[in-house]
Amino acid sequence: MTEYGRGYGSEPWHPEDPLYGDQGSSRGQAQQPQWDGQQAHRYPQQQADPYAQQHYNGGWDGAQGGQPPYDPYDPYGQQPPADPYGGASPDYYAAPDAYPAPQPQQLRQPGMQGQQGMQGQPGMQQQQQYQQPQHPQHTQPHYDEGAGDDWRAEPEPREPEPEHAFFADHGDDDDRDDLDPREERRGGRERRGKKTKKNKRRSGRACLVVTLFFAGAVGTVGYFGYDFIMSHFGSAPDYEGEGTGEVQVDIPEDSTILQMGLALKRAGVVKSADAFSEAAIDSKKDKVLQPGTYSLRKHMSAASAVELMVDPKSRNGLTIREGLRSGDVYKLIDTKLHLKKGTTKGVAKTEAKNLGLPSWANDSAKIKDPLEGFLYPSTYSVGGKAKPADVLKQMISRAKQVYARYDLEANAEKFHLKSPLQLITVASLTQAEGMTHDDFRKMAAVVYNRLDPSNTATNQKLEFDSAFNYLKNQSKINISTDEIRNFDDPYNTYFYRGLPPGPIGNPGDDALKATVNPDKSNKWLYFISVDGKKTDFTTNYSDHTKLVREFNKRQQEKKNGN
Repeated sequence: MTEYGRGYGSEPWHPEDPLYGDQGSSRGQAQQPQWDGQQAHRYPQQQADPYAQQHYNGGWDGAQGGQPPYDPYDPYGQQPPADPYGGASPDYYAAPDAYPAPQPQQLRQPGMQGQQGMQGQPGMQQQQQYQQPQHPQHTQPHYDEGAGDDWRAEPEPREPEPEHAFFADHGDDDDRDDLDPREERRGGRERRGKKTKKNKRRSGRACLVVTLFFAGAVGTVGYFGYDFIMSHFGSAPDYEGEGTGEVQVDIPEDSTILQMGLALKRAGVVKSADAFSEAAIDSKKDKVLQPGTYSLRKHMSAASAVELMVDPKSRNGLTIREGLRSGDVYKLIDTKLHLKKGTTKGVAKTEAKNLGLPSWANDSAKIKDPLEGFLYPSTYSVGGKAKPADVLKQMISRAKQVYARYDLEANAEKFHLKSPLQLITVASLTQAEGMTHDDFRKMAAVVYNRLDPSNTATNQKLEFDSAFNYLKNQSKINISTDEIRNFDDPYNTYFYRGLPPGPIGNPGDDALKATVNPDKSNKWLYFISVDGKKTDFTTNYSDHTKLVREFNKRQQEKKNGN
């Protein structure tokens, strides 16, 4: 039997085969095999199966010099087919009823005696016919019972090998009927065209899934395609008119024009952020718009929203100008939030450690206000329900963001200062005394030159009127020499050498830039504003005295009404 089922080659003979038995000649002497009495009685005329040894003993024994019998149905000649039951594998059909051994009439070549029945080694044989013996009915594992007496009936088909799951077209619930292998061969193509009801239902579900997938893909492409076309070739959606009602909108810090538009869209002011961006850019007011809290209307056209936002009346924010002292900032917050006078100042005093100041902010116990220098000048969004602490935290956070850009620690060391706080103090003095950007750079140079240990003109005293005005909480120009030089206070730079304990105001960006990049074109030591519009700087006391006389003359003329 071949690997793929019954073929045309030879196979172990059945007792019903007319060529069954050994009718040929053999060399050697016959040896009577051992049989039990029952078997000898049941098969008195049956000769020995010449293939029994091959079947039970694992093939032909070349040591005996035997050759397999010639099989006219064997297309391969004298070579016997491979015995699937040969070799060292056990005989699964070794039961007594599987192959009942007949009583031989002739045994011309004896073999070795086996464990069950006779095991003879066949020699050269000639095929002869013999009379078919009677034998009991039994089930043969290699033959189809429905074949009758035809020994060449089709063999029982083997179970088909399991199909890999990848190629399987059915599941456990498939209702296929087992098919005969012969019909499988004849009608394979017909069956491949058939589908069961469950397969149809499954195919229907698959088609639905595929349809939904492509529908979603088409919808997605359509949506983004429409958005792309509208954004590149069509005008952005927009409302018409001035809008109605009133709504407050908070624009976060550092918001771009597009982010502002998104905030307005969420509040229902404009219909789209793109329309707002286009209106701001077309009107060239995109650089003017600032973060803050705005009082606007709903369903406004983008152009109307831009115009209203640049109007100071609509801006519900709080603006802190450069150089403003902390005390003045507290008053502005109280006014904005409609609070009792002094409320914000009290919060600043009691909550100073919880407002987010940097660790180096409180490095001196002589500081009058620890928040001085950290209420950064800008416009802040302050709604009607805001609290003073929240507003102060917002200002301090902005100051830290700006200061981080100037690498305060490295620059403090560069200019021989003790801490970043002293660098902010220099910036606050520069802001208080300077008037223009050029003034700021020369003013910062004056501070550093007067702090220089080699300075013998002022002996490391700054002598800034602005510091004295700060400690007195005033803004005077005409201060008597006797008063200013004899007032004992750490902030009095006429009385103490070096910098005051802390900043005297809140410097802006220009003053900070000048502080880290002072004018080094000359060793500036003196300055005075004669006309109140510009500042004059000198490097020696003689030139400075001339400017002082000119200043006093102008002041006297103002006093006299001229």
